[in-house]
Order: sequence, then C-alpha cells, then structure tokens
Amino acid sequence: MRIDDINREIIQCHKCIRLVRWREDISSQKRKAYQSWEYWGKPVPGFGDISGRVIVVGLAPGAHGSNRTGRMFTGDASGDFLFPALHRAGFASKDISEHTNDGLILNDMFITAVCRCVPPDNKPTSDEIMNCRNYLETEIRMMKNLMVIVTLGAIAHNEIKHYLSVEKGFQNLHPFSHLGMTRIYELGISVISSYHPSRQNTQTGRLTEEMFTGIWKKVQEIINKSDLEY
Repeated sequence: MRIDDINREIIQCHKCIRLVRWREDISSQKRKAYQSWEYWGKPVPGFGDISGRVIVVGLAPGAHGSNRTGRMFTGDASGDFLFPALHRAGFASKDISEHTNDGLILNDMFITAVCRCVPPDNKPTSDEIMNCRNYLETEIRMMKNLMVIVTLGAIAHNEIKHYLSVEKGFQNLHPFSHLGMTRIYELGISVISSYHPSRQNTQTGRLTEEMFTGIWKKVQEIINKSDLEY
C-alpha cells in the first residue's frame, strides 16, 4: 500500500456516525471569520515525508482548523504554536501553516493524528479511536526509516503505547509526561511525549515555547546520533 492509497481510504471513511454528522454540521455552519471558505469537512489524512525519520502524532482535527483546511494542524492556534517550533528545528520550510497550497514542506517528518474527524469538545469516544486505529498503525508501518515517535498529548501517547504493545510486544513505554522518553533499542526507535500545543495549554503556560523547543532539540539529538545512544 502506498501513502496515496491510505489517504484515499481515510478521506472516504464514514465509520463513525456521530463524527460524520459533527464534521458536516461545522462545515455547513462555519465560523463567521471563515464564511468565504469552502470547508474540507471530511476525514483529514496525515501529511509530510513518509520516508522521514520522525512521526508526530496529535489528537484530532480542529473544528475550524484542519476540518476547514484539510491538513493537520493547519489554520488553528495549535498549528500557530507547532509550526514555528518545527521551522526553528529545521523540520518545516515555513513557520506558518495556513492552507494546503501555502508551499509548506515538511523535512524528514510526517504529521498525523489518532482521529481523523473533528470530535465534539475534542473528546473522541473509545470506539471512535478504535475505528481510526488502523490508519495510524498503517502509516507507522510505512515509515521504513522511522527513528522517533513524538506524541502530542496523553491520548496520542496511549495509542502509541497500544501499538507498541500489540504490534511489537513492547510493554514498558514511559507514563505520559512532558519530555518523557523511552529508547526502544531492539526496535531502533525512541518515543518522546509532549503536552499538546492546544490553546488551553499554551495560553495557560502549561506548555511554553521553551518547553516545546526542548522536544524538538531532543528529536534532533536522536536522529543526529550515529551511534544511536544518548
């Protein structure tokens, strides 16, 4: 399977009735500031370099961000915090992500999410998470050069924990914490966890620019270490 194949499958998905209704309601009602936009209103695939060494896993599309633009972390406050950090670290060609044709290119990185449809109150159910699980796991399997998994938020972290346990038989992933890290030598990968760059976290100071920069510095250290030790 190629990345284009899984993307088509994601975009056509109608598994979760609640989420289908919700994403389409938002797309028809729109936010006042975006009345001129034709909302994406479909499941959002991952994007970036599937041959890269880093995968970033978020929670789900934002109601008026990815659900509007059709690209992960694009057009909302979370992306406004994420992409400047990725640009400073050399993973993104630009420090802003506005729409799918804005020229942004990810270098050595693929960005995806646990759920592909916007959930009410940003709270997907366990069944909705399970319905999307195969998409994330397929993307991870496709990343043949993968060295680092970055989980943004506890739900993303728990999904990676599930994947590693069921798929790889690895049971000892660290509990979720900001800058928590596990090096899985037998698999040749590291997992790093971060608070999600949501407005709730960044505006309250739970996640600062300095804290977030520390995540990407650690990622750089790992992929640049020829001996894979730190």
